[in-house]
Formats: sequence, structure tokens, C-alpha cells
Amino acid sequence: MSRGTTYPTPRELAPVLTDFLLRAFPQQQHQAVTQLEVRDLRLLTGGASRQTWSFDVGFEKADGQTETLPLIIRGDPQEGPQGFIDRSLEYRVIAAAHAEGVLAPKPYFVGDDSLGMPFFIMERIEGETLPRRLFRDAQYAQARQVVAAELGAILARIHRVPVDKHGLGDLPAPQGTNTAAEEELARYEDKYETMAREPHPVFELAFRWLRQHLPQERERVFVHGDYRMGNIMFGPEGVRSVLDWELAHVGDPMEDLGWICVRSWRFGNDHLPVGGVGTRRVFQRAYEETGGWPLDQQRLRFWEIFGNLRWGVICLNMTQPYLDGINPSVELAAIGRRTAETEWELLHLMED
Repeated sequence: MSRGTTYPTPRELAPVLTDFLLRAFPQQQHQAVTQLEVRDLRLLTGGASRQTWSFDVGFEKADGQTETLPLIIRGDPQEGPQGFIDRSLEYRVIAAAHAEGVLAPKPYFVGDDSLGMPFFIMERIEGETLPRRLFRDAQYAQARQVVAAELGAILARIHRVPVDKHGLGDLPAPQGTNTAAEEELARYEDKYETMAREPHPVFELAFRWLRQHLPQERERVFVHGDYRMGNIMFGPEGVRSVLDWELAHVGDPMEDLGWICVRSWRFGNDHLPVGGVGTRRVFQRAYEETGGWPLDQQRLRFWEIFGNLRWGVICLNMTQPYLDGINPSVELAAIGRRTAETEWELLHLMED
């Protein structure tokens, strides 16, 4: 939580949330409720760009039956930068993925101005998101055998979500004659040039290498945009849900396949390049067999190198508030150290 960011207390939030739900249930769930109670409302840690609240809502329907729903609120911070896409569009993105059979939380309600921030409410799925527990804990032994293939199959389904069918034409997409690769490369080069305070020769070499190896664009599809370990919820049996859809856009499907192979998501399991939990062969085979787009190893290489460079630029950006004295977070300072990891990996990948 950054300095200067303020959040409501559960005591402040609960009554306005209750009022919202009493209005929302008949409108969006087509059922009236006679009684409703918000329980165990708590702000979750993690997620620097969003407020995430967990709660249960117990209610009695008009026919006398009672029910309890475990729910999550996803909201924008009251101060600071807003998201890549707004909460209403993120809600529609999750709804589209859920409707197409992707393992995504069930969305329930689009918010209004009741809570003083843009928000939506979705299903709360129980599970684990810490990759190191998946890699090491005995209870996830079975999951370790299946997660890489599941990730490939799930990603194939994500890339087949029809944008027009679900009214997602307002998602960010390449403009004019630009390809997705050209646009993403230009976006991150602009970020780097704007905020880098000192030269990073490896990054500059990588930008040059990527400009010289721009891939041909073969298709534009629905892209998750942040498909990596950390945004995957799993249980002892395997993957349970894909989270954090706020970077969804229209682009090259190989972008997601390259991003999940960025070295930083392996958390030390460097012999398993797909999120530290599987091989490229298993992951890519499952992707193809589930209807993914034809694989192109040169495009995959481009996007994996771009992914490492993208994460390096993000690390630089996230460290700035600490260097500027705006936020004393040790976590932000530590993220700056990871810049060197991306530089080492970029040199390795460009040599191959």
C-alpha cells in the first residue's frame, strides 16, 4: 500500500455495499431478496494497482430460501494511476472468458458510484497463488504433473474468445497499419526513454535487436496480457482459475506464450521454462491440441525476449517511487534489483 493511498475501513464500506447489493440483486440476478447481510469484509494484500476486498453475502430470497455467496470486489485506488482498461470493460472481459468455458471467476455485478470508486464484484475462488508452494509443497505433487499442460490448454481457449461476439471492440488494439509487435515495442521503448535515469546498454541492445527481428503478423486475437504464474490460482488437483484480466487486449497470441516463459516467473526453477513448472514441449503441445493458433518458433522467441525486456522496464518503473523518496517500501527497492536479472537473461536469449 503506497504512502498517501487511503482505503475505507470495513465498518465504513459494509453499509454502502449492503445498499448496493440490495439494489443490484433484483436488477442483475433477476431475483428479489428480503434480507441481506455482508460478512467478513476484509481488504486483501497484494495488487498494487487495485483494491481487492473479500466478503461473504448471505441473503434470503422471496421464496424463503437462503443462500451465501463468497465474493470479491475489484476496485480502482482512490488516488494514483488507474488501470489499463476500466472496471466496466474488465468485467465484460471476465464475463466473456467465463462464458466461453475459460477457468475465470464468475462475474456478478458491475458497480456504480456507491463505493466512491469504479468497481465490480465477482466470485471468490479458494486456492493458492504462490508459485513456490506449487513447486515445493507435498500437497501439490499431483498438480505439478498436470499444470503445464493445463496452462497450454487454457491459453488456447483464451485466444479463441470471440471479441466481436462479446462486444469487446473497445479493447486496446494496434492502431492503423502498426502490427501488435511494433506497437508494444514502441510503447515500452517510450516508457524506458521517459523514466530511465541512467543508461542500460543491454536494454538498448534488446530494443535494437527486437526492431531488427519484428515478426510478421498473422492473426490478431484476444490476449490475456499478463498470463504468468502469480495470476494462476491452483489447488492440489491443478489449475482452478486465471486471475487479473486488467491487461487484456487484442494482439498477437504468441505474446502470451512468450510472457509465461520469462525467467522471473520461474522463481529459481530455471530447468522448467514455463512458469517454473513445465517444459515448452508439454505446454505448447497442449496449446496446439486444444485449438491454439499455429506455433511459430521465431515469433515465440521474439515475444519471449520482448517479455524479459518488458519486465525489466516495469522493474525500473516500479523502483522510481522508492528512489524519489515517495514510497519507502522495501519491496519496491527489491524489485529494482531484478532489473539485473532481466539484463542477464536478455544477453543469454539474444546469443542463441
